[in-house]
Amino acid sequence: MRRTAVSLVLFLGLVCIAPAQEHVGGEKDMTGWKWANFVILVVALGYLAAKQGGPYFASRSIEIRKGIEDAAKMRAEADARAAAMEARLANIGAEVEALRKSAREEAAQEGDRIRQETQRELAKIQTNTDHEIASALKAAQIELKSYSGQLAISLARSKVRQRMTSNDQDALVRRFVDDLRTTT
Repeated sequence: MRRTAVSLVLFLGLVCIAPAQEHVGGEKDMTGWKWANFVILVVALGYLAAKQGGPYFASRSIEIRKGIEDAAKMRAEADARAAAMEARLANIGAEVEALRKSAREEAAQEGDRIRQETQRELAKIQTNTDHEIASALKAAQIELKSYSGQLAISLARSKVRQRMTSNDQDALVRRFVDDLRTTT
């Protein structure tokens, strides 16, 4: 193809080179040379376009196809995401209601657990209170018995002192000393 293009250019150049004709004003007619230059330019541009343009346009067309395919994929993904978002938005009311219901159930369960825990704590407190009351009652009873015993002793002592004379005291001391002599 290269030789053909070069041959064609040379042929056209030779054909177009004709003796210049003179016009009436003494000027030469340059139309042939102008056409020859134009043909050479067109052939050279055609050759370069065929040589360089083919691969360029092929690679460019591949890039454009790839870009179109990528854009189609991105659009399909965007459409899928948009459809998923629309589905979620359509179901958002149901999801919110489900979350509310779940929160209510959890709150009810937590309330029941807290009530049961409170009842157990109250039972423990009641048991401890009963034990403390029983202990305080026993301590009060013991203290009351001790106090009443002391009062009885004090009352008996005062009655014995009031009734006892010095002769009775001497007789008691003698009996005590006699008892000590007999036991030893």
